Amino acid sequence: MTKKHLEIKGLKKYYGSFPAVRGVDLELARGEVVVIMGPSGCGKSTVIRSINRLVEPTAGEIYFDGIPVHSLKPEQLAPLRRRIGFVFQNFNLIQRLTALENVMLGLVYAGLDKKVARRLAEEALAKVGLLSAADKLPREMSGGQQQRIGIARALAFQPELMLWDEPTASLDPILVREVLDVMEELVRSTGTTMLIVTHEVPFALRVADRILLMAEGKVIEEGAPAEIFQAPTSEVGRKYLEIINSEAKDVAEISRRILQPRRSEGKLLPQAGECIESA
Repeated sequence: MTKKHLEIKGLKKYYGSFPAVRGVDLELARGEVVVIMGPSGCGKSTVIRSINRLVEPTAGEIYFDGIPVHSLKPEQLAPLRRRIGFVFQNFNLIQRLTALENVMLGLVYAGLDKKVARRLAEEALAKVGLLSAADKLPREMSGGQQQRIGIARALAFQPELMLWDEPTASLDPILVREVLDVMEELVRSTGTTMLIVTHEVPFALRVADRILLMAEGKVIEEGAPAEIFQAPTSEVGRKYLEIINSEAKDVAEISRRILQPRRSEGKLLPQAGECIESA
């Protein structure tokens, strides 16, 4: 039997009288990649932030590698959090520190020797393709690069579990791709257990072992990507299937328009990528 790396039982979170999460159960095997999807406000981020108690659950049990996270005292949380990497929606970089210093900071605070911390930070920056930007300040980097620094910061501790809370939500569409490429490479190369909250449907289809769909604070459907999006049983799943089909039609239409001959006043116009020769 596969050992449970993460187990959540009956998780609930109330903000006043509002039920943000209403009894979520979840298990992850070691090395498994699970994606949580659903409409904004359905409780996805609350679930993932409850795992290392950035959000304090109202009720329920959380076990990481058999450790009862829900019952740990505050002073016991710090060592646990070093085993769990967390990538936020916002970059949360310290603006006066370089990329390398941002990645090193948590390691140094954890008591590591500065030489060891530097080595681990440089290795993490190399994994996200930004070792050459080690001496740059955040303001000298694009949003995509800053988020990759945030990923490196989480990787520097060599975590056993990675939590991703909509890591592309703060990026414009042009920069989303570079962050997703880094995430996909980490999924392929590290074998780390991952729980990812995202709205990026094609990305989820490529990397997930399982997908969980949430609505109104509850998990309403789960299964392998092919199961979820080929024959969804929930309304949320059917809406995602509509998105997939719509995007496929859009891509086909764009390809048709790019490839078809274009004419103006009876003259054939150059195709995309062709040069116009002067008379």
